[in-house]
Amino acid sequence: MRTEIVMIGPWGAGKSTLARLIAAKLGLPHAPLDPVSWDYYQEVGFEWDRANQIREAEGALAFCRYLWPFLPHAIERHLAQHRECVFDFGAGHTVSAPWEDEAAFDRVQQALAPFRKVVLVLPSPDLDRSAAVLRERSAEEWWLKEIRERHGFDMNEHFVRHPSNCRLAKLTVYTEGKSPEETRDEILERVRDVTPGS
Repeated sequence: MRTEIVMIGPWGAGKSTLARLIAAKLGLPHAPLDPVSWDYYQEVGFEWDRANQIREAEGALAFCRYLWPFLPHAIERHLAQHRECVFDFGAGHTVSAPWEDEAAFDRVQQALAPFRKVVLVLPSPDLDRSAAVLRERSAEEWWLKEIRERHGFDMNEHFVRHPSNCRLAKLTVYTEGKSPEETRDEILERVRDVTPGS
């Protein structure tokens, strides 16, 4: 089993902030996936010219449809490339797309299976409340905003409500009413008790 902490959750939940704080507290490197994910996508055929053409012609949701099949590879590569660190993944990496079957998620689940400390970050145990908090935080995020306005679909609410993250997580933390430092300390306390199969 691998013992690195992996932070997952919807857009704006605070994964990256908490991962940085945890890494600093433990004296470990912070290994966020988002800044390097595009290089991984290109290893398996992602093409920026095609992606931009799709985005311009059909919008952000079509761009997401093109992008999503490349996400599992990025997780696999990133986990294989880094050790003894604190990971955080972008919101879409660990949730099945609304239009997908389970095949892509199976790859993500397999990649994370050896990790004992996969932490799901949400504002609240009340999913309606979590969705509302994150809708406010993401109000100006261009791609989420465009999908909401053009298609009437809240992608980040999909990230909140879809069961993928709950299936991956070994524990869930709720951030509302706590400082980032308080949440960091809660995570560090709780991961001590995480055992294989729990």
